[in-house]
Amino acid sequence: MKTYSPKKSEIHREWFVVDASGLTLGRMATEVARILRGKHKPTFAPHMDMGDHVIVVNASEVVLTANKFETKLVHHHSGYPGGLTTRTYGDALGRRPADTVRKSITGMLPKNRLGSQVATKLKVYAGPTHPHGAQQPKPLEIPGARREVK
Repeated sequence: MKTYSPKKSEIHREWFVVDASGLTLGRMATEVARILRGKHKPTFAPHMDMGDHVIVVNASEVVLTANKFETKLVHHHSGYPGGLTTRTYGDALGRRPADTVRKSITGMLPKNRLGSQVATKLKVYAGPTHPHGAQQPKPLEIPGARREVK
């Protein structure tokens, strides 16, 4: 059986917007990574970029289950000796919520050139506004992500 390879003219990309307020971070990240990769399409090919564009707004209002806000750690290494920086997720979300959410989503993509290309279609904003209104993004509901009651 031959590998199906869609032609460039068969690839149709859409824009989706996800309101992350009250969504669980991991459940939201897996669904967004699936949309970015294109696995929701019947013409999915694992060797091609088939995915859609995703805009995530309200990244500062994402929630973590259990006690992960204070106990789960985020590590970053500068590449120099002694350059390991460790923070809690609560501190990381407080300082740079968009970068923390983006890192969680891109960590679920392939670690190669294809993954880097797919990651360029992800736009994350800490607040409720975004500059991509001209693309007329459709709202994306994520049924598996639980919304926490405040």
